[in-house]
Amino acid sequence: MNDIPLETADSRQVIVSGATGFVGRHLVPLLVANGCDVIAMGRDKDKARDLDGFDGVRFVPMELRQGAGDFRPRPGALLIHLAWPGLPNYRSLFHLEENLPWSYAFIKQMVGLGVNQVLVAGTCFEYGMQSGRLAATTEPRPSNPYGMAKDMLRRQLGFLRDELPFTLQWARLFYMHGKGQDTRSILAQLDAAIDRGDATFNMSGGEQLRDYLAVEDVARQLQTIVHTRDDGVFNICSGQPVSIRRLVEQHIAARHASITMNLGHYPYPDYEPLAFWGEPSLS
Repeated sequence: MNDIPLETADSRQVIVSGATGFVGRHLVPLLVANGCDVIAMGRDKDKARDLDGFDGVRFVPMELRQGAGDFRPRPGALLIHLAWPGLPNYRSLFHLEENLPWSYAFIKQMVGLGVNQVLVAGTCFEYGMQSGRLAATTEPRPSNPYGMAKDMLRRQLGFLRDELPFTLQWARLFYMHGKGQDTRSILAQLDAAIDRGDATFNMSGGEQLRDYLAVEDVARQLQTIVHTRDDGVFNICSGQPVSIRRLVEQHIAARHASITMNLGHYPYPDYEPLAFWGEPSLS
């Protein structure tokens, strides 16, 4: 997918919560390059200083549970809500008991102050234990607290929109890989094992089918959604299922490493189906 052409450059104020996270650190530079006036919100200003493409970006310290403090957006601003603490512990009640009310209160605050377009990062876990190719129109059936909290936030915001009209865009992110990924993700663990010189890499049987997309492509798809300004639910994915075993094999080959997979060391996760992938919403 190509970047947005320069003639569609958008000078609106764009507020990005969780701006220094895995997705935000790749999305902010794209928005800046496209002429947006970006407000980066996050917990660590020093972290933002070290990220490429953040030069000149205004940073607003923000703890999700405390909201935006004294910050006031410009009328007509756009909010991209990426902040969501507590991952990857998908089973934690923290998502329902704390992240859900914090996120709703923060987004409601921003809309009340003049934001008229909101893009929220959802998750493929909203689909629950459904298998196969999943379209954005597939009915959500979340089966863990993380997926449930995201789905409930989407529904709450739908009711909020009836009282305070705004454009609501919901982007269900599937699996991602790339620079800045969580150290507990499988490819980050594999890189660490290769860098240590480990002879073997412990993993599951590897037969799960998943949908992986480079985080740079995730950021580009989110940027595209921003510029459509259309309401709706979007799948952010590749549309191409790949087995975890094949994913690891490809990464080992790309690293020119000799590490051996220790298949079956871990059981398959019980919070997701064995085979599922997304139907892309964007071509």
